[in-house]
Amino acid sequence: MTDQWWADVRQRVEAAGAGPASSKVFGALGHKWVLEDPLTQGELAELEAQIGVRLPEEYRGFLLHVGAGGAGPAYGLFPVRRVQGRWRWEGDGADLADLSRLAEPFPDQGPDPDLVNDVLAQRPEEEDFDDIEDFDDAIEAWDERWEAVMFAPERTAGAIVISHLGCAQREWLIISGSHRGTIWSDCRVDDVDLAPLLHEDGTPVRFARWYTDWLEKAERTALSTP
Repeated sequence: MTDQWWADVRQRVEAAGAGPASSKVFGALGHKWVLEDPLTQGELAELEAQIGVRLPEEYRGFLLHVGAGGAGPAYGLFPVRRVQGRWRWEGDGADLADLSRLAEPFPDQGPDPDLVNDVLAQRPEEEDFDDIEDFDDAIEAWDERWEAVMFAPERTAGAIVISHLGCAQREWLIISGSHRGTIWSDCRVDDVDLAPLLHEDGTPVRFARWYTDWLEKAERTALSTP
């Protein structure tokens, strides 16, 4: 993606934020239409040296020409900041990403289906217990087993959390591996596995389209007459 893709995006975000109906855009009360300053080439180089991998080109362009985070899809694009000499992404759930594993390829496959089905088959049912406290203990133990399968750290190696949709639902940007540059949905809190966002033609959604599609929809709302 060329730098021209991002040429006027910051100005468009600022104009939408000043629009008469800007507060009606979903998530605007969270990000408040604020974009952080772009990174310098030196800061980006320092970030990539720390994580040990070059970020996807579309995202690199955004960081250099639009901002390090802020206004964006849902409650905003998680900003990347230098804190006490180390770079990190900040936001609700950003710490789910293991920054020491970003150079590892994001896995092509999810957990073993047989293992998932085995854990699901063992889910306790309330009618099987005479004492509600015994059921609560059993379901708590089951939840721990389920989370160990679905939220295993290796499942999101090579990826960062970039946005929070509310109710513990998030979106990830894949940094490494065959899915590099694509956006994935994370609704594991609702027992729905990680899945790539797809266009109507079935092709994966990449960062630039993810962001500019949001901006186009936001502009239609924010710039409309209340």
